Amino acid sequence: MAKFRLYRRGDAGMYYLQDNETGRQESLKTRRAEEARRVLNARNEAAAVPEVTRKIAAAYLWASDPAMKHRTWQTVMDEFSKRGGASTRERKVRAMATKAFDPIRAKKLIETTSGDFLTVLEKGTVSTNVFLRKLHNLALDLDWLPKRILSKKVWPVIRYGKKRAITWNEHSRIIEREGNPERKQFYELLWETGASQGDAAVLTCSNVDWDQRLLIIHRRKLQHLDPVPAQISIGERMEGILNQLPKEGPLFPNLSKVRSGDRATEFKQRCDGLSIKGVTLHSYRYAWAQRAKSCGYPERFAMSNLGHQSKAIHRAYAEHADVIIPSLEEYEKHFRQTVLRVNFQNGHAVAAVEQSASAASPVL
Repeated sequence: MAKFRLYRRGDAGMYYLQDNETGRQESLKTRRAEEARRVLNARNEAAAVPEVTRKIAAAYLWASDPAMKHRTWQTVMDEFSKRGGASTRERKVRAMATKAFDPIRAKKLIETTSGDFLTVLEKGTVSTNVFLRKLHNLALDLDWLPKRILSKKVWPVIRYGKKRAITWNEHSRIIEREGNPERKQFYELLWETGASQGDAAVLTCSNVDWDQRLLIIHRRKLQHLDPVPAQISIGERMEGILNQLPKEGPLFPNLSKVRSGDRATEFKQRCDGLSIKGVTLHSYRYAWAQRAKSCGYPERFAMSNLGHQSKAIHRAYAEHADVIIPSLEEYEKHFRQTVLRVNFQNGHAVAAVEQSASAASPVL
């Protein structure tokens, strides 16, 4: 008995296939009888002789795209690594070089099975899961794959590890223990600005505008979007840090030449020596976001400072902040001290009188 049968809804309706084993129905999206029968025959033949059908399908695909017979997952990785800004490309190259991808690196796309992907996922980490999805989607978008290798429902759920902010106490202990002056000022600047370690390490004296008292930080990760850089007012603490750094060239001459992974390793070694767990250089960004939220810093300023394009991402950084809610009494008092009473005549403001704390009820 054939696996599929053909039927039509109405005299002029669409043709459908029905699976005789499961009863599942599928529209062929055609009203042409000849076309529908060809699909029916192909599906039944595919069910009967899957290996032969695979080879026939490959022959058709190779005819339309001759390079398909030679294209491997390394080709997809190379194409994937070309996309994005400089720092993003570097991160992709590192990810593609991990051993977890070795089982499919030389595998031809047309010969890849779901089992191959599951092997990679088993050997890898959360990062492997994320990047394999991106490779898969890129191959589909480029029409290098005839169909999905794993359906969306089959992919393992991505569960990121917990990330937390560095505390003031932990930061102070690290600064106290750090014997290298350049690294010490580097960590101090990360605490003060919330900059990513990659962005902070490449700062130069040209990023400091003493006339306007601004520190200008470009988000390298978003360079391809040409965003407006963060322009941070230089306060007393930041001025103290900058005054200890070089007055020409890179602010961090040695750290700017070091790979981000090496900077992260040095920081981890310092944390391990102090028994500080669960903290990375990226924890400074979480700490800055949470400190900003705790003191009521406007979200639009915080997002601009950290280079966040999405409110959802920014709020994920700041979600564990301790926020003390002032009493309504305090807010009413603050309102009475600062609100202006404006008198209008003929639609024009003619007087503005500042209200004091002892004034009558506020103007609403």
